[in-house]
Amino acid sequence: MADEESNSNISQSSEEKDDALINELPSALFWDAMEIRKWQGFWFEPGLIKCAMKFSSSFQAGNDDVLLASAPKTGTTWLKALCLCILHQNHNIPENEDLLTKDNPQFHVQTVESSIYSTKPTPDLYSTPSPRLIHSHLPFHFLPNSIINSNCKIVCVARNPKDTLVSLWHFFNSIFRGNQEPYPLEKAVDEFCTGVHQYGPYFENVLGYWLESQKRPEKILFLKYEEMIKDPKEQVRKLGLFLGKPFEKEEDLEKVVWRCSLERLRNLEVNKNGSVIYGVPNASYFRKGIVGDWKNYLNPEMENRINQTTHLKFKDSGLEFEELLES
Repeated sequence: MADEESNSNISQSSEEKDDALINELPSALFWDAMEIRKWQGFWFEPGLIKCAMKFSSSFQAGNDDVLLASAPKTGTTWLKALCLCILHQNHNIPENEDLLTKDNPQFHVQTVESSIYSTKPTPDLYSTPSPRLIHSHLPFHFLPNSIINSNCKIVCVARNPKDTLVSLWHFFNSIFRGNQEPYPLEKAVDEFCTGVHQYGPYFENVLGYWLESQKRPEKILFLKYEEMIKDPKEQVRKLGLFLGKPFEKEEDLEKVVWRCSLERLRNLEVNKNGSVIYGVPNASYFRKGIVGDWKNYLNPEMENRINQTTHLKFKDSGLEFEELLES
């Protein structure tokens, strides 16, 4: 009994220290709706910082774990669906046994800092069947040492910055603005380019994984959303090979590509209704999903602002994105 009380006091003291640290961090108001604070060069909602601290300090990765990484609105849901099918489903299952028909991919592969470590008590991750499949929006240098130094594999998906910004704008408008006028796009562009947004800055987040993937290609697979749209079979083939699950039959590859296609996912009944976390509608994870939609929203000044920022941030890194695909 005394030991339990002592552990409780230690835990409470640790949380109080974390709260005090977070309260001292620089703060900003994201979209006039949510407080965010700057921690180690990135901006987060304060609750996420506490969860990221727990994840970084306590998570013990297994050598066969797979971490999916992405900046928000860059293809996360699609990547979750693909890896779930490749690692945890028989390619010949009937429709009624397909996990994707039962719940949104965000439910099956949860984001550690916003879904798992925000739950009290924290779910037992270590009883999950192997290989464990988890996801994070956190930058590379926030990951636990056990992930970085083990044989745990990392798959990162990234998307061109202009389409990412437009997708973020639609997503957060649906959450924060409701029936109000959309948040001014000019302000959203400014905050995106300066990095003062949830999980921002986007550029440094993406660049961190890109540079590590160049150093350690056997550990980190870096996928580009535009290439997945352009040639899904080739990119999914590459993904299966990286995960140690190469496709022996072309028809199995085609089944996974079809099963996880954005068109199919968007039209599944489970994704038309309900929500997974924080009351965010499942349908909000599926909009157009096309390359080049930014052309319908950004004026020349906005386009130029993002282009200049992209050039500055990615200069000499070798990282480039296609921003328009020929139809």
